[in-house]
Amino acid sequence: MAMKLNALTVELPKRNMFTRTAAPQAVRSKLSMASTHHASPLVFDKQKAAQRPQVDELLNSLDGWTRDNILVHLKSVDNSWQPQDFLPDPTSDGFEDQVKEIRERAKEIPDEYFVVLVGDMITEEALPTYMSMLNRSDGVEDETGVEPTAWATWTKAWTAEENRHGDLLNKYLYLSGRVDMRMIEKTIQYLIGSGMDTKTENSPYMGAIYTAFQERATFISHANTAKLAQHYGDENLARVCGNIASDEKRHATAYTKIAEKFAEIDPDTTVIAFSEMMRKKIQMPAHAMYDGSDDMLFKHFTAVAQKIGVYSAWDYCDIIDFLVDKWNVQKMTGLSDEGRKAQEYVCSLAAKIRRVEEKVQGKGKKVVLPVAFSWIFNRQIII
Repeated sequence: MAMKLNALTVELPKRNMFTRTAAPQAVRSKLSMASTHHASPLVFDKQKAAQRPQVDELLNSLDGWTRDNILVHLKSVDNSWQPQDFLPDPTSDGFEDQVKEIRERAKEIPDEYFVVLVGDMITEEALPTYMSMLNRSDGVEDETGVEPTAWATWTKAWTAEENRHGDLLNKYLYLSGRVDMRMIEKTIQYLIGSGMDTKTENSPYMGAIYTAFQERATFISHANTAKLAQHYGDENLARVCGNIASDEKRHATAYTKIAEKFAEIDPDTTVIAFSEMMRKKIQMPAHAMYDGSDDMLFKHFTAVAQKIGVYSAWDYCDIIDFLVDKWNVQKMTGLSDEGRKAQEYVCSLAAKIRRVEEKVQGKGKKVVLPVAFSWIFNRQIII
Protein backbone atom coordinates (compact mmCIF):
# COMPACT_ATOMS: atom_id res chain seq x y z
CA MET A 1 0.00 0.00 0.00
CA ALA A 2 1.40 3.42 -0.88
CA MET A 3 0.24 6.99 -0.52
CA LYS A 4 1.21 9.76 -2.92
CA LEU A 5 1.87 13.23 -1.55
CA ASN A 6 2.71 15.50 -4.50
CA ALA A 7 5.75 13.87 -6.12
CA LEU A 8 6.52 11.86 -2.99
CA THR A 9 5.49 8.23 -2.64
CA VAL A 10 5.42 6.99 0.94
CA GLU A 11 5.28 3.25 1.54
CA LEU A 12 3.05 2.29 4.43
CA PRO A 13 2.89 -0.83 6.60
CA LYS A 14 0.33 -3.45 5.59
CA ARG A 15 -0.71 -4.47 9.08
CA ASN A 16 -3.05 -2.44 11.25
CA MET A 17 -3.17 -4.19 14.64
CA PHE A 18 -1.67 -2.08 17.40
CA THR A 19 -0.26 -2.89 20.80
CA ARG A 20 2.30 -1.48 23.14
CA THR A 21 6.00 -1.55 22.29
CA ALA A 22 7.98 -2.77 25.28
CA ALA A 23 10.03 -0.05 26.96
CA PRO A 24 11.10 0.50 30.55
CA GLN A 25 9.26 3.14 32.54
CA ALA A 26 11.14 6.24 33.65
CA VAL A 27 10.73 6.95 37.36
CA ARG A 28 11.48 10.52 38.38
CA SER A 29 11.07 12.92 41.23
CA LYS A 30 9.18 16.03 40.17
CA LEU A 31 12.26 17.98 41.20
CA SER A 32 14.71 15.91 39.13
CA MET A 33 15.47 15.92 35.43
CA ALA A 34 17.75 12.89 35.55
CA SER A 35 16.78 9.64 33.82
CA THR A 36 16.96 6.43 35.84
CA HIS A 37 17.68 4.16 32.85
CA HIS A 38 20.89 2.18 33.04
CA ALA A 39 22.38 -0.23 30.54
CA SER A 40 23.68 -3.73 31.08
CA PRO A 41 27.10 -3.72 29.39
CA LEU A 42 27.75 -5.93 26.39
CA VAL A 43 30.70 -8.19 27.23
CA PHE A 44 32.38 -9.92 24.32
CA ASP A 45 34.78 -12.76 24.99
CA LYS A 46 38.19 -11.04 25.17
CA GLN A 47 40.02 -13.74 23.25
CA LYS A 48 37.49 -13.66 20.41
CA ALA A 49 37.37 -9.86 20.44
CA ALA A 50 41.15 -9.74 19.96
CA GLN A 51 40.79 -11.77 16.78
CA ARG A 52 38.23 -9.41 15.28
CA PRO A 53 39.22 -6.34 13.26
CA GLN A 54 40.19 -3.47 15.51
CA VAL A 55 37.41 -0.89 15.50
CA ASP A 56 39.57 2.11 14.63
CA GLU A 57 41.29 0.25 11.80
CA LEU A 58 37.98 -1.01 10.47
CA LEU A 59 36.33 2.41 10.45
CA ASN A 60 39.40 4.12 8.99
CA SER A 61 39.57 1.54 6.22
CA LEU A 62 35.94 2.26 5.34
CA ASP A 63 36.34 6.04 5.02
CA GLY A 64 36.50 5.90 1.22
CA TRP A 65 33.61 3.43 1.05
CA THR A 66 31.57 5.74 3.27
CA ARG A 67 32.19 8.71 0.97
CA ASP A 68 31.07 6.70 -2.06
CA ASN A 69 28.15 4.81 -0.54
CA ILE A 70 26.79 6.74 2.47
CA LEU A 71 27.33 10.44 1.78
CA VAL A 72 25.29 9.99 -1.42
CA HIS A 73 22.23 9.71 0.83
CA LEU A 74 22.62 13.34 1.89
CA LYS A 75 21.10 16.29 0.06
CA SER A 76 22.72 19.66 -0.41
CA VAL A 77 21.17 22.63 1.35
CA ASP A 78 20.07 24.08 -1.99
CA ASN A 79 18.31 20.83 -2.90
CA SER A 80 16.63 20.38 0.47
CA TRP A 81 13.16 21.48 1.50
CA GLN A 82 13.00 23.97 4.35
CA PRO A 83 10.26 24.40 6.99
CA GLN A 84 9.21 27.72 5.47
CA ASP A 85 8.19 25.89 2.26
CA PHE A 86 5.17 24.52 4.16
CA LEU A 87 4.34 27.46 6.42
CA PRO A 88 2.61 30.84 5.97
CA ASP A 89 4.92 33.61 4.76
CA PRO A 90 5.15 36.16 7.61
CA THR A 91 6.16 38.89 5.12
CA SER A 92 3.09 38.46 2.92
CA ASP A 93 -0.13 40.47 3.12
CA GLY A 94 -2.05 37.19 3.33
CA PHE A 95 -0.16 35.85 6.36
CA GLU A 96 -3.09 36.12 8.76
CA ASP A 97 -5.44 34.44 6.30
CA GLN A 98 -2.96 31.58 5.83
CA VAL A 99 -2.72 31.11 9.58
CA LYS A 100 -6.50 31.13 9.80
CA GLU A 101 -6.61 28.35 7.20
CA ILE A 102 -4.26 26.19 9.26
CA ARG A 103 -6.38 26.75 12.36
CA GLU A 104 -9.61 25.94 10.53
CA ARG A 105 -8.22 22.66 9.16
CA ALA A 106 -6.77 21.78 12.57
CA LYS A 107 -10.25 22.01 14.15
CA GLU A 108 -11.30 18.92 12.20
CA ILE A 109 -8.45 16.76 13.57
CA PRO A 110 -9.03 14.81 16.83
CA ASP A 111 -7.01 15.28 20.01
CA GLU A 112 -5.44 11.83 19.69
CA TYR A 113 -3.71 12.86 16.50
CA PHE A 114 -2.26 15.99 18.08
CA VAL A 115 -0.90 14.00 21.03
CA VAL A 116 0.96 11.76 18.59
CA LEU A 117 2.17 14.68 16.47
CA VAL A 118 3.44 16.46 19.58
CA GLY A 119 5.23 13.32 20.76
CA ASP A 120 6.85 12.90 17.35
CA MET A 121 7.92 16.55 17.32
CA ILE A 122 9.40 16.36 20.82
CA THR A 123 11.37 13.29 19.74
CA GLU A 124 12.78 15.23 16.80
CA GLU A 125 13.60 18.26 18.96
CA ALA A 126 15.89 16.18 21.20
CA LEU A 127 18.32 15.84 18.29
CA PRO A 128 21.35 17.27 20.17
CA THR A 129 21.27 14.20 22.43
CA TYR A 130 21.15 11.83 19.47
CA MET A 131 24.10 13.49 17.76
CA SER A 132 26.17 13.29 20.94
CA MET A 133 25.38 9.57 21.12
CA LEU A 134 26.72 8.99 17.61
CA ASN A 135 29.78 11.11 18.35
CA ARG A 136 30.73 8.83 21.24
CA SER A 137 30.88 5.67 19.11
CA ASP A 138 34.32 4.12 18.96
CA GLY A 139 36.13 4.81 15.70
CA VAL A 140 33.78 7.53 14.45
CA GLU A 141 34.29 10.24 17.08
CA ASP A 142 34.41 13.80 15.76
CA GLU A 143 36.97 14.84 18.37
CA THR A 144 37.33 18.49 17.32
CA GLY A 145 33.78 18.97 16.07
CA VAL A 146 35.03 19.83 12.57
CA GLU A 147 36.77 16.61 11.53
CA PRO A 148 36.80 16.10 7.73
CA THR A 149 36.40 12.31 7.83
CA ALA A 150 33.48 10.75 5.99
CA TRP A 151 31.95 9.54 9.26
CA ALA A 152 32.10 13.01 10.85
CA THR A 153 30.77 14.60 7.66
CA TRP A 154 27.83 12.21 7.67
CA THR A 155 26.98 12.78 11.34
CA LYS A 156 26.99 16.58 11.06
CA ALA A 157 25.04 16.67 7.79
CA TRP A 158 22.54 14.05 9.01
CA THR A 159 21.97 16.19 12.11
CA ALA A 160 21.42 19.28 9.96
CA GLU A 161 18.84 17.46 7.83
CA GLU A 162 17.05 16.05 10.86
CA ASN A 163 16.98 19.44 12.58
CA ARG A 164 14.41 20.69 10.05
CA HIS A 165 11.88 18.08 11.20
CA GLY A 166 11.47 19.46 14.70
CA ASP A 167 11.53 23.04 13.42
CA LEU A 168 8.71 22.40 10.97
CA LEU A 169 6.45 20.42 13.30
CA ASN A 170 7.05 22.88 16.15
CA LYS A 171 5.99 25.87 14.05
CA TYR A 172 2.99 24.05 12.63
CA LEU A 173 1.77 23.07 16.10
CA TYR A 174 2.26 26.64 17.33
CA LEU A 175 0.15 28.02 14.48
CA SER A 176 -2.55 25.36 14.82
CA GLY A 177 -3.81 26.74 18.14
CA ARG A 178 -4.65 23.23 19.30
CA VAL A 179 -1.85 22.60 21.79
CA ASP A 180 -0.32 24.07 24.95
CA MET A 181 3.06 25.21 23.66
CA ARG A 182 4.45 26.04 27.09
CA MET A 183 3.90 22.50 28.35
CA ILE A 184 5.40 21.14 25.15
CA GLU A 185 8.45 23.38 25.57
CA LYS A 186 8.86 22.17 29.16
CA THR A 187 8.74 18.57 27.94
CA ILE A 188 11.48 19.27 25.38
CA GLN A 189 13.71 20.83 28.02
CA TYR A 190 13.15 17.95 30.43
CA LEU A 191 13.89 15.40 27.69
CA ILE A 192 17.15 16.96 26.51
CA GLY A 193 18.20 17.51 30.13
CA SER A 194 17.51 13.87 30.98
CA GLY A 195 19.86 12.52 28.32
CA MET A 196 19.35 9.19 26.60
CA ASP A 197 20.55 5.62 26.96
CA THR A 198 20.22 3.64 23.74
CA LYS A 199 22.24 0.77 25.29
CA THR A 200 24.65 0.83 22.33
CA GLU A 201 27.66 1.21 24.66
CA ASN A 202 29.76 3.26 22.22
CA SER A 203 29.95 0.30 19.83
CA PRO A 204 29.73 1.35 16.15
CA TYR A 205 28.22 -2.07 15.41
CA MET A 206 25.41 -1.61 17.94
CA GLY A 207 25.06 2.06 17.06
CA ALA A 208 24.53 1.31 13.37
CA ILE A 209 22.06 -1.48 14.17
CA TYR A 210 20.10 0.69 16.61
CA THR A 211 19.94 3.66 14.26
CA ALA A 212 19.02 1.55 11.21
CA PHE A 213 16.12 0.10 13.20
CA GLN A 214 15.09 3.40 14.75
CA GLU A 215 15.20 5.42 11.54
CA ARG A 216 13.02 2.84 9.81
CA ALA A 217 10.58 2.93 12.73
CA THR A 218 10.50 6.73 12.52
CA PHE A 219 9.84 6.54 8.79
CA ILE A 220 6.84 4.30 9.48
CA SER A 221 5.55 6.63 12.19
CA HIS A 222 5.75 9.79 10.08
CA ALA A 223 4.33 7.99 7.04
CA ASN A 224 1.31 6.97 9.07
CA THR A 225 0.78 10.48 10.47
CA ALA A 226 0.86 11.66 6.84
CA LYS A 227 -1.78 9.09 5.91
CA LEU A 228 -4.00 10.16 8.81
CA ALA A 229 -3.62 13.87 8.00
CA GLN A 230 -4.78 13.11 4.48
CA HIS A 231 -7.71 11.13 5.91
CA TYR A 232 -8.71 14.16 8.02
CA GLY A 233 -8.59 16.37 4.92
CA ASP A 234 -5.41 18.35 5.69
CA GLU A 235 -3.35 17.96 2.54
CA ASN A 236 -0.68 20.43 3.64
CA LEU A 237 -0.10 18.59 6.92
CA ALA A 238 0.04 15.35 4.95
CA ARG A 239 2.83 16.85 2.83
CA VAL A 240 4.63 18.01 5.98
CA CYS A 241 4.63 14.53 7.52
CA GLY A 242 5.25 12.85 4.17
CA ASN A 243 8.38 14.85 3.45
CA ILE A 244 9.73 14.12 6.93
CA ALA A 245 9.00 10.43 6.35
CA SER A 246 10.92 10.58 3.07
CA ASP A 247 13.98 11.98 4.88
CA GLU A 248 13.75 9.28 7.53
CA LYS A 249 13.57 6.52 4.93
CA ARG A 250 16.67 7.91 3.18
CA HIS A 251 18.55 8.05 6.46
CA ALA A 252 17.40 4.53 7.39
CA THR A 253 18.80 3.29 4.08
CA ALA A 254 22.20 4.80 4.90
CA TYR A 255 22.44 3.29 8.39
CA THR A 256 21.19 -0.07 7.08
CA LYS A 257 23.99 -0.03 4.49
CA ILE A 258 26.59 0.72 7.18
CA ALA A 259 25.52 -2.29 9.27
CA GLU A 260 25.33 -4.38 6.10
CA LYS A 261 28.96 -3.53 5.38
CA PHE A 262 29.94 -4.48 8.95
CA ALA A 263 28.14 -7.80 8.46
CA GLU A 264 30.04 -8.42 5.23
CA ILE A 265 33.44 -7.73 6.81
CA ASP A 266 32.87 -9.06 10.33
CA PRO A 267 29.68 -11.16 10.46
CA ASP A 268 30.41 -12.69 13.87
CA THR A 269 30.66 -9.39 15.75
CA THR A 270 27.73 -7.94 13.80
CA VAL A 271 25.28 -10.75 14.47
CA ILE A 272 26.24 -10.87 18.17
CA ALA A 273 25.69 -7.10 18.41
CA PHE A 274 22.34 -7.49 16.58
CA SER A 275 21.28 -10.17 19.06
CA GLU A 276 22.31 -8.04 22.05
CA MET A 277 20.36 -5.04 20.79
CA MET A 278 17.24 -7.12 20.23
CA ARG A 279 17.49 -8.82 23.63
CA LYS A 280 17.50 -5.37 25.22
CA LYS A 281 14.58 -4.33 22.98
CA ILE A 282 14.94 -1.28 20.76
CA GLN A 283 13.56 1.73 22.61
CA MET A 284 12.33 4.95 21.11
CA PRO A 285 14.99 7.61 21.77
CA ALA A 286 12.47 9.80 23.63
CA HIS A 287 11.63 7.16 26.26
CA ALA A 288 12.63 9.61 29.05
CA MET A 289 10.08 12.25 28.07
CA TYR A 290 8.45 14.04 31.00
CA ASP A 291 6.28 17.15 31.31
CA GLY A 292 6.75 17.88 35.01
CA SER A 293 3.80 15.83 36.24
CA ASP A 294 3.19 12.61 34.29
CA ASP A 295 5.84 10.01 35.21
CA MET A 296 4.36 7.67 32.59
CA LEU A 297 4.14 10.19 29.77
CA PHE A 298 6.06 8.12 27.22
CA LYS A 299 3.94 5.06 27.94
CA HIS A 300 0.76 7.11 27.59
CA PHE A 301 1.97 8.77 24.38
CA THR A 302 2.87 5.44 22.77
CA ALA A 303 -0.48 3.97 23.81
CA VAL A 304 -2.27 6.74 21.91
CA ALA A 305 0.04 6.28 18.91
CA GLN A 306 -0.81 2.59 18.83
CA LYS A 307 -4.52 3.30 19.30
CA ILE A 308 -4.75 5.49 16.18
CA GLY A 309 -2.51 3.29 14.04
CA VAL A 310 0.86 5.01 13.93
CA TYR A 311 3.24 2.28 15.16
CA SER A 312 2.69 -1.27 16.43
CA ALA A 313 4.31 -4.49 17.58
CA TRP A 314 3.63 -5.78 14.07
CA ASP A 315 5.74 -2.96 12.66
CA TYR A 316 8.47 -3.86 15.16
CA CYS A 317 8.45 -7.45 13.89
CA ASP A 318 8.41 -6.37 10.25
CA ILE A 319 11.53 -4.25 10.84
CA ILE A 320 13.34 -7.21 12.43
CA ASP A 321 12.49 -9.37 9.41
CA PHE A 322 13.55 -6.61 7.03
CA LEU A 323 16.97 -6.22 8.68
CA VAL A 324 17.56 -9.97 9.00
CA ASP A 325 16.95 -10.27 5.28
CA LYS A 326 18.91 -7.14 4.34
CA TRP A 327 21.98 -8.20 6.31
CA ASN A 328 21.78 -11.83 5.06
CA VAL A 329 21.79 -13.06 8.66
CA GLN A 330 20.40 -16.49 7.77
CA LYS A 331 23.21 -17.06 5.26
CA MET A 332 26.10 -16.07 7.55
CA THR A 333 28.77 -18.78 7.83
CA GLY A 334 32.00 -19.28 9.75
CA LEU A 335 30.44 -18.00 12.98
CA SER A 336 31.62 -18.73 16.50
CA ASP A 337 29.39 -20.69 18.87
CA GLU A 338 28.18 -17.38 20.28
CA GLY A 339 27.59 -16.09 16.78
CA ARG A 340 25.53 -19.12 15.78
CA LYS A 341 23.37 -18.75 18.88
CA ALA A 342 22.88 -15.05 18.07
CA GLN A 343 22.00 -15.94 14.47
CA GLU A 344 19.37 -18.43 15.60
CA TYR A 345 17.92 -15.94 18.07
CA VAL A 346 17.45 -13.00 15.70
CA CYS A 347 16.18 -15.15 12.84
CA SER A 348 13.38 -16.59 14.98
CA LEU A 349 12.61 -13.50 17.07
CA ALA A 350 9.95 -11.82 14.93
CA ALA A 351 7.89 -15.00 14.68
CA LYS A 352 8.04 -15.44 18.46
CA ILE A 353 6.87 -11.88 19.11
CA ARG A 354 4.03 -12.29 16.63
CA ARG A 355 2.83 -15.44 18.39
CA VAL A 356 2.83 -13.64 21.74
CA GLU A 357 0.95 -10.68 20.28
CA GLU A 358 -1.65 -12.92 18.68
CA LYS A 359 -2.30 -14.52 22.05
CA VAL A 360 -2.61 -11.11 23.71
CA GLN A 361 -4.97 -9.90 20.99
CA GLY A 362 -7.06 -13.05 21.39
CA LYS A 363 -7.66 -12.57 25.10
CA GLY A 364 -10.50 -10.16 24.48
CA LYS A 365 -11.22 -6.89 26.24
CA LYS A 366 -8.43 -4.78 27.70
CA VAL A 367 -8.67 -2.31 30.56
CA VAL A 368 -9.22 1.21 29.25
CA LEU A 369 -8.66 4.39 31.21
CA PRO A 370 -8.82 8.14 30.63
CA VAL A 371 -5.48 9.97 30.63
CA ALA A 372 -5.13 13.75 30.74
CA PHE A 373 -2.38 15.19 28.52
CA SER A 374 -0.88 18.54 29.46
CA TRP A 375 0.05 19.05 25.77
CA ILE A 376 -3.65 19.48 24.93
CA PHE A 377 -4.61 21.56 27.98
CA ASN A 378 -5.22 18.46 30.14
CA ARG A 379 -8.03 17.15 27.98
CA GLN A 380 -8.54 13.45 28.50
CA ILE A 381 -8.03 10.62 26.01
CA ILE A 382 -9.19 7.07 26.50
CA ILE A 383 -6.31 4.58 26.13
